[in-house]
Amino acid sequence: MANPLTLFYTPGACSLSPHIALRESGLPFELARVDLRAKKLADGGDYLAVNPKGYVPALRLTDGQLLTEGAVMVQYIADQVPDKQLAPKLGTMERYRLMETLHFIATELHKGVSPLFNTLANDDFKTSLKQRLNNRWSVFATMIANKPYLAGERFTVADGYAFYVMYSWQRALKLDLAPWPALVDYYTRLAARPSIAHALEVEGIKA
Repeated sequence: MANPLTLFYTPGACSLSPHIALRESGLPFELARVDLRAKKLADGGDYLAVNPKGYVPALRLTDGQLLTEGAVMVQYIADQVPDKQLAPKLGTMERYRLMETLHFIATELHKGVSPLFNTLANDDFKTSLKQRLNNRWSVFATMIANKPYLAGERFTVADGYAFYVMYSWQRALKLDLAPWPALVDYYTRLAARPSIAHALEVEGIKA
């Protein structure tokens, strides 16, 4: 019997996105909690021996291989359960649109905020960056306007990633989604989804 997938995660970190994808997929999986500051596993093991990059998420596959980039990881999860339609079929224009959305979320909304955590960044720089980020959030709001999910009527792994970046914007950065009512509605709708509510509960965090 094959080993289950193992997701290496830290509560409230970007590993929340593949955690949601796994719960949507119905695939058997295990969670392995990581102390990112100490680079230690819950059993005291060295996380760097698992993932030399030192960050989460990491996904150990059933054959022992490791995936370490979240936007790729969620597509892998989706492709294991094509009937769930968590991602469009490979090779289609719809799949490229999903990848385009995942890339936008990853580079503009997720990693784009990283300098705000830098203690060396001055207030003028942070103010300028927040304005640029506000512009990106405005673009994102137009992407979800007048539809329940990013791809239309069906939830995809992009929505799980979107939930994480909206969560982080509010909880980690203490900023507000109120300027974008479409995003407030979207976030509330996603937070009520069973897979997301369960992932939050297991990680011990609140929307």
